[in-house]
Amino acid sequence: MTIALAVGMQRMASRGAIIRRLSAVETLGSITVICSDKTGTLTRNEMTVSTLWLPGGRELSISGVGYAPQGELSGAVDGAVTALLESAVLCNDAALVPPEEELTQWSVLGDPTEAALLVAAGKAGIDIAALRQQHPRTAEIPFDSDSKMMATCHRRLPGTTTVYIKGAPEAVLRLCHGDGKAALLAAGKAAEDMADRALRVLAVARIDDFALDVGGGFDELAGHATLLGLLGQIDPPREEVKVAVAACRAAGVRPIMVTGDHKLTGLAIARALGIAQGNDRGVDGAELERMGDAELLEGLDNIAVFARVHPAQKLRIVEALQSRGDVVAMTGDGVNDAPALARADVGVAMGITGTEVAKSAAKIVITDDNFATIVGAIEQGRVVYGNLKKVILFLFVTSVDEVLILLLALLAGYPLPLAAVQILWINIVTESTLTVNLVMDPPDGDEMRRPPVPRNDRLVDRAMLMRIATLTPMAVAATFGWYVWRQSGGLPYELVRTETFTILALCQWFNVLNCQSATRSALRFGILRNRWLVGGLALSIVLQAAVLYWVPLNRLFHTVPMPLADLLPLLAIASGVLWVEELRKWVVRLRRGSPSPSSGATD
Repeated sequence: MTIALAVGMQRMASRGAIIRRLSAVETLGSITVICSDKTGTLTRNEMTVSTLWLPGGRELSISGVGYAPQGELSGAVDGAVTALLESAVLCNDAALVPPEEELTQWSVLGDPTEAALLVAAGKAGIDIAALRQQHPRTAEIPFDSDSKMMATCHRRLPGTTTVYIKGAPEAVLRLCHGDGKAALLAAGKAAEDMADRALRVLAVARIDDFALDVGGGFDELAGHATLLGLLGQIDPPREEVKVAVAACRAAGVRPIMVTGDHKLTGLAIARALGIAQGNDRGVDGAELERMGDAELLEGLDNIAVFARVHPAQKLRIVEALQSRGDVVAMTGDGVNDAPALARADVGVAMGITGTEVAKSAAKIVITDDNFATIVGAIEQGRVVYGNLKKVILFLFVTSVDEVLILLLALLAGYPLPLAAVQILWINIVTESTLTVNLVMDPPDGDEMRRPPVPRNDRLVDRAMLMRIATLTPMAVAATFGWYVWRQSGGLPYELVRTETFTILALCQWFNVLNCQSATRSALRFGILRNRWLVGGLALSIVLQAAVLYWVPLNRLFHTVPMPLADLLPLLAIASGVLWVEELRKWVVRLRRGSPSPSSGATD
């Protein structure tokens, strides 16, 4: 079992999913819900300011993509536009890095959302470095997920300071006095319209001749701020995510978006990716706060997006899903996400943007912050579980074969058909060269068309017991039947025992092919797709030949050499194990009415 899980870990690591806890490999196959962040996981995290909205209702578009400050505004860069963009530059911790010898493109230091604001300012002709040098920062209130804002204080004229505020529109608007309630309502409506177009919306405000009291927080700013405008950023969805979401739904795994963006922005992206369908809706943090546990449980089936949620609410979402029997994967990158990551059945931390605290709390770290990588890890978890069941089936069948053959010989009064050292050889050498390599079986190709593995699923279940009951009789009949027939012919006991030993080994080789799939033909399934198993079979054949034809091993294992021609009847008899199982598989496929049914060890 440990080898199977370790192989799964290695395969996942090659695809960008680092497993920190071995148990997560098995749990992956049982996941029924993925709660995923939006920015960087479902989207590219390549923010570009595409729209400006100014008080009074004027809206401008900005061309250009990427971090190069190359593009144009659709309208005049007047005082209002300049004031908005200069404020966005000053209330900002990011920096643009121009191309250098090693870097052929513009890059950023800091948060991509803030960097996009600098790019927009550059497109408007604002000298970012000069502006920051002219108006140095004197104080700041950093951004946090609770306030959803940040504020900075800058020296403007000698002896005066100005406070700049940037953040979620609903949070910033609460601090603004505006030109009346109607103006603030218009700004709120504009923010919703922009969010409905899948834009991440930031509001920017300013307070002139005001000293920032860091200890007093944002409450000291309420009613003093003047709204300068809104900035709408587009973050394109990852192209591969839509395919991954479709694969999730086909596999019985439900994706849910958990984002810090506006509810309408999240819903627009969710619908574009297929996460939200039909009557699915979004719930923001304020609505979630007002919902009781019973109401949340009742509405979970139709909630596709949780927006503006804080870390404690992430934990509540996980617990609500688990309380109704879901196996939950939760993504996160911040320090405050650690409780939700630890509580989830599979916590998934971001390798690029994730903090060390988040990575320590998670069971998996994805190196590319990509939702598709999580889906790939789920597929691999199902592959590992299926291969584990294949190995268990093979070990059970071979062990039961040996026990029944010896038991029948004792009951019938025959000498033991196998020496103790021969049984030891089959258990240690013949089986070991095959079981370890059977664990390496590649995906069958339909793992993501099966339902999740039940959390309480037994490795040895009724389906496996039924397969043991069908695989065992043929091997026992072939081996013991040959032994009785040859023994009754008066042949030397050493020769009969050698033939019995050989035919049992042959049966195990055919059975490992049978165990690769419960429904697909071993003749069409292709043993060559698992080069490790091919190598294991070849090694097993060579070792078996050494036991039969090398004199020192003849004495040790109580065998006698046989003419090669005598092996053909043994091979033909042992192959009955394969043909009988092929007949059973054909009947199963016929009943299902599908030429290409799903495969696995027991299903």
